[in-house]
Amino acid sequence: MSDQFLQNAFLFRQPILNRRQELAGYQLSFHSGQEVDDDDAGYRGAGAPLCAAYSELGMYSALGQTCAYLGVDSNFLQQEAIELLPPQGVVLELLLDGVPEQVTLVRCRALRERGYSLALSNYRGIDDRSRPLLPLLSVIKIDLRHADQLGLEELAGSLRQLPIKLLAQGVDSHPQMERCRDLGFALFQGRYFAQAEIVSGRRLSAAHATLIRLCNLVGRDVDTAVIEDAFKHEPALTLNLLRIVNSVGRLGNRSTQPVTSLRHAITLLGRRQLQRWLSLLLLAPGNDDSVDPTRSPLLQVAALRGRMMELLIAVGKPKDHQLADLAFITGILSMMPAALGLPIEEILEQIAVEREVGKALRAHEGPLGTILALLECFDNDDAACCDRLLSRLPGNFDRQTLNTGLSAALSWLNSSED
Repeated sequence: MSDQFLQNAFLFRQPILNRRQELAGYQLSFHSGQEVDDDDAGYRGAGAPLCAAYSELGMYSALGQTCAYLGVDSNFLQQEAIELLPPQGVVLELLLDGVPEQVTLVRCRALRERGYSLALSNYRGIDDRSRPLLPLLSVIKIDLRHADQLGLEELAGSLRQLPIKLLAQGVDSHPQMERCRDLGFALFQGRYFAQAEIVSGRRLSAAHATLIRLCNLVGRDVDTAVIEDAFKHEPALTLNLLRIVNSVGRLGNRSTQPVTSLRHAITLLGRRQLQRWLSLLLLAPGNDDSVDPTRSPLLQVAALRGRMMELLIAVGKPKDHQLADLAFITGILSMMPAALGLPIEEILEQIAVEREVGKALRAHEGPLGTILALLECFDNDDAACCDRLLSRLPGNFDRQTLNTGLSAALSWLNSSED
């Protein structure tokens, strides 16, 4: 049954952040692409295939230190298959319409004793539906689309003394997140972190200007000695580059011998990988030199999008390695407006990119532009748009291609060896 769902439905994800604005998990859901009125209808009743797909796609290892929130209804809650899921890797979100039956409460207690975390969706206050579940819950989700400011304060206030984390669902902006955090919410679901204010002519910080200068040097056909000299003026970046090359980094390269020379490090890493690393640093929180995609949701979305673009190019043009390299950079740069607060046109005036990358970023033109548009729709849970763009791509592209690409990209993002 999971095979059918992987082929016929999109596996969407919504990021969930903690109070430090670090990625804490993903809400995973299936969507058939058909129009629905119920917000939960995208995954309501799909608990069995969703959980099977979670296991089949290797999502537990792929998600690293984050959890998957999986919606389960009262019927699937009783299935033994649910216990094949790793308790530490999932949060079971209860999709209950009415007052829970006694058999549901018994099952919830048993799952809680086995170490599973339970969440209640669509919380509307302490009533006959929620009251018997409160002692068993770890998380309560409150949808901001269904509560005004006064109602939100009342809902949050009624739970303040309980050892339950409040999750704000449908967070669309930073002000919304700040208001919820002030009310005691611990978790925030939505893509508000990628909705930065874009201001034309904004002045870049000195750190950003330095990184852009280095990106331009690496992207051009200049002598390695010129790049080496530029790095020598940035000791923090130099030390971090040596550390990256001397270890198994996020870029997936291992050096066979200790590296102490800056020129040696640049040569071993290679121009393309060095450009990737510098581009990721532009998205790092606080311009931190340690490129760890698990720290920043914006950085993770950028790295994930870059890797998925690379994988999707390989599906259509498996032998075009140069285009695959350009695909990764395109995915990274597509998040720069959110990171830098500048329009893409102004960013591209300062960063040298290949013609295909510029066309993709400016107007979604060419194969890179179509795949970028596809992944933007995928990130926004827009099934109809995904279907339309999939039909425009040559080759064997379908919904399963996106689902398996997502799992592979997440696995790449979270894989590391110490």
